[in-house]
Parts: sequence; structure tokens; C-alpha cells
Amino acid sequence: MSTNQDVIILGAGIGGLTLALSLHQAGIPCRVYEAVPELKPLGVGINLLPHAVRELSELGLLPALDAIAVRTKEAVFFTEHGQLVFTEPAGTAAGYDWPQFSIHRGDLQTVLLATVRERLGDGSVRCGHRCVDVDQDETGVTAHFADASGGAIASVRGAVAIGCDGIHSVLRKKFYPNEGAPRYSGVNMWRGTTRWKPILSGASMIRAGWLAVGKMVIYPIRDAIDADGNQLVNWVAEIEAEQPAVRDWSREGRLEDFLPAFENWHFDWLDVPALIRAADSILEYPMVDQDPLPRWTHGRITLLGDAAHPMVPRGSNGAGQAIIDARCLAGHLKKEGLGPMALENYDQERVPATANVVLTNRRTPPDAILREVYERSGGKPFARIDDVVPQAELQAISDAYKRVAGYDPAQLKNRPSFV
Repeated sequence: MSTNQDVIILGAGIGGLTLALSLHQAGIPCRVYEAVPELKPLGVGINLLPHAVRELSELGLLPALDAIAVRTKEAVFFTEHGQLVFTEPAGTAAGYDWPQFSIHRGDLQTVLLATVRERLGDGSVRCGHRCVDVDQDETGVTAHFADASGGAIASVRGAVAIGCDGIHSVLRKKFYPNEGAPRYSGVNMWRGTTRWKPILSGASMIRAGWLAVGKMVIYPIRDAIDADGNQLVNWVAEIEAEQPAVRDWSREGRLEDFLPAFENWHFDWLDVPALIRAADSILEYPMVDQDPLPRWTHGRITLLGDAAHPMVPRGSNGAGQAIIDARCLAGHLKKEGLGPMALENYDQERVPATANVVLTNRRTPPDAILREVYERSGGKPFARIDDVVPQAELQAISDAYKRVAGYDPAQLKNRPSFV
């Protein structure tokens, strides 16, 4: 039974479950309420950069992640002609104390959910509870719920409420009712997974092409999935388009809508159209985000993860920033208690930091490397990349993003733990 001493977590995604584990680590009682009747592993691949993996490591999850994910060794950039542009080591290969993981989002959520239930008890995550509103007074909050059919369920009392309920957040809409629909970036995405032999190092995160003519992001998310040593390879095709696709994460994509852009991508390191055609399934979605909010915290209620700062997926930072939100918030609740002061301090720390990431993902994410090469080469093959753009300039783009997102190597190593 929740009491005024509990933290109410609304949403059992990556951010909400990481928050539950972090609060448990801090000795703070909590309970997670999730809208869907049953949690199932959904989604496709994501990357967890060293700043996020550090937080999961401090929760004791590194062995579990190593068992299901791929430790990324390098980031590699190619043109649409298959020419190498830039490469740099990743994770521990780059000297970090923590790895970079390429992982199926559903696998990560499954690990987090199992660990929450193991450490906090089977009743710590309550499914079939769709939050419809949260009230607050001087002593706490009251969360109101509906079941799958829309019928009211018993309300729950707590000390504070944390909205981890994603891009369609009820609490975000409560505080910003006139915000409008997510902002379309001008790019549509088609995502899939394919069973394929290892590409390049077998642990490479590949970006190729550019949005104006077609861009691909390709990386493995499961190792040795069969007796032939194949991997499960995640890929994303991205193309500029005037009209956005329908915003439905389960919408099936059609090959004829995007494959022509990649039909001639037959490289010595990968046959891209063959990889796409061999996909288990294809999903279509527009690349969207929202303008940064001035604040997330309103008294005893705050936001976290995509509910707070949805961002375009061009920096491998959506899940990572949610994880960091969770750890930062847990640290403030531990230090300042279960009240408005902790939430306000969390707000002051994380709102500007994530706003910077959201805006940098629009302007100069890591794939800006490909933009520079495409624009300076006119989209034509070159004899030497250094004749187009110096490697030092491309490295500077990558390094600048690391500083913005919080995983500059020295910065990350020297930062104190949140919890």
C-alpha cells in the first residue's frame, strides 16, 4: 500500500525502472504504475553510451548487460558511395572506464524490470494503471488511474509523483496543455532488424550517407544468435521528406517508400539493399522532438525522460539522458528529502543540460560529420578525404558533442556519483 512516504513513478519504461532501482539503492520506497496491462519487450535497437552505462554499472547491472548486448568497439562513418570518412574507438576501446552497449530496447527493459521485481518485490510494478491526473497539496500527491477499458481504479497517495510516461505524457500535457503535437524534423525513418553475418569489426556502429539522399545507421544488438555465428543487426534508414509519416510506433513500413534511395549501395563491406530486404520486419516513424520546456517541476510533481525532453535520435542519447535523469533525481531525493526542494534542484540541474542536448541533436549531432562531407564534396566520390575536410575538424565535431551530452572522457571520469 502506497503512503505519503512513497515516490509514485508513472511509467515502466527505461527511465521509470532505472529510477525505481536508484531509489531502492538510496533506501527510498517507491512503486511503479504502468498503463499497459502487460509489459512486453518492444522496440528495436538503441545505444547506451559510457555516461549511461556508468549509471547502470553503479546499479550492479553490468554482468546482465554483457550477457545480452554487444560492446561497441568503434564508430565508423561512410559516404553514400561507401567511402570511409572517419572512425574513432568507442567505449572501453576509447579509454573509458565503462563500455558502450548496442542493445535491443526490449532486452534492456526486460533486464530492468526483472531486477526491479527481484529487488523491490513482485508488487513493485503495477500494470493496467493508466494515469489520468495527479493532484497535490502541502503534504503529498494523489495519483488517479483508469484501467484498459477506461474505468476508474483506486487512487494512490504518495510524497511526490514522477512522470515517466513518454512523449504522450499526461503530466506534461497537464502543465503545458497548449504545447501542440511533436515537432517534425523533416525526416522520416524506417527501422528494422536483420539476422546477418558480422559487419566490419562485428561491434561497429556505422553511419553512412546523408539525409538529403538517404542515410543509414547500422549496428549489431545481439551476438551469436544461431549456429552460424550470425548477429541480430539493427538498422535505421533516414530520408528527408516534406510530409511526416503517421506517428505510430507499430506502423509497418513499405520497402517501396525508401529502398530506392539505397538500391545501389553495394559496398565491399556490406550489401545494404540485401540487408534491408532480409529484415524480420520494418517499422516506419517520423523523426520528431519537442521544444525544450522552461521547467519540469511543479511543486511535488516532475517529469523525466521522454516526458521531459523528447529528442530526435541522432546522438544515441534518448535512453541515456533518461537514465541520467533518474540517477540525478534519486540523488536529490536522498539528499534533500521527498519534497519540492529535491524536485526543484533536480529541475535546475537537468532542464538546461537536456535542453542543450535536444537543440544540439537538431543542429550538430555526431552525424554532422556526414553533412560536412556531403556538402563539401557535393555528394561526389573523392580521392582523399583530407582534400574534402581535415580529420581534425571531424574529430572536433565528435568531441564537442561528447561535452554537450556529458560523456567527455575526463569530464565523466571526474564527475561524482549521483547517488
